[in-house]
Amino acid sequence: MQEPSFITITTDNLDEEHLCCALADKKHQHGVNHKKQWLRQRLAEGHVLRKLDVKGKIFVEYAPLETAWTPVDGENFLYIYCLWVAGSFKGKGYGKALLDYCLADARAQNRSGVCVLSAQKKKPYLSDKTFFLKHGFMTVDTLPNGYELLALSFDGTLPSFRETARAMAIDAKELTIYYSAQCPFTADCIQQIQNYCQREQLPLQLVVVDTLAKAKNVPAIFNNWAVFYQGQFQTTQLLNENGLIKLLASFQKMSIKGDDK
Repeated sequence: MQEPSFITITTDNLDEEHLCCALADKKHQHGVNHKKQWLRQRLAEGHVLRKLDVKGKIFVEYAPLETAWTPVDGENFLYIYCLWVAGSFKGKGYGKALLDYCLADARAQNRSGVCVLSAQKKKPYLSDKTFFLKHGFMTVDTLPNGYELLALSFDGTLPSFRETARAMAIDAKELTIYYSAQCPFTADCIQQIQNYCQREQLPLQLVVVDTLAKAKNVPAIFNNWAVFYQGQFQTTQLLNENGLIKLLASFQKMSIKGDDK
């Protein structure tokens, strides 16, 4: 049986290729359309999405750090948004092959290195730290709650989180979500959250991150989603209705414990 090959998304094949994250679930097709519109604009900036030619979630997505929608600064680096190998495709070397492609691309472009968001302990929607450490990356900057910036530098220079990202807080006390169209799951998550908040009369503020400048200045870690509640950053994890209910319950539980002290 012939091994599947990799495909790099271009403006010529973007319309016909699936985007890995949302394969067949119809409720996410609206988000897929938004992602493709967003991606079409980013490809001209050097954005890369490379995937295995199968019906599965095996891909890497990265961009020049200068145009990457994340509050990270650094000169001449590539930034990995996501490297994902799911299900039965794990353990077959596809993750290493995708990372090797990105590293080779960085060297071919005479880049200073490659960086990626991660955390001390595995967090949803962030890359696994142990995988990158195994392949030569190191922790070069940190934020509260265990979030880390990892990098593999070719020339000794290092990227860092923007000062604005270190705030991890905002003035608004209501549930506040910063989000972009980059992830196909975002549209459905936002709809579920809006419906829940309207039904429960829970104040909600949505901040659409639709420019590079906005993304670079999010007051917390941001890959395409950032949640704040009671003025404090909570998570980068995309939330549907059930996820939001769990987050609010957890926050309420911690508040009760604080009042009992």
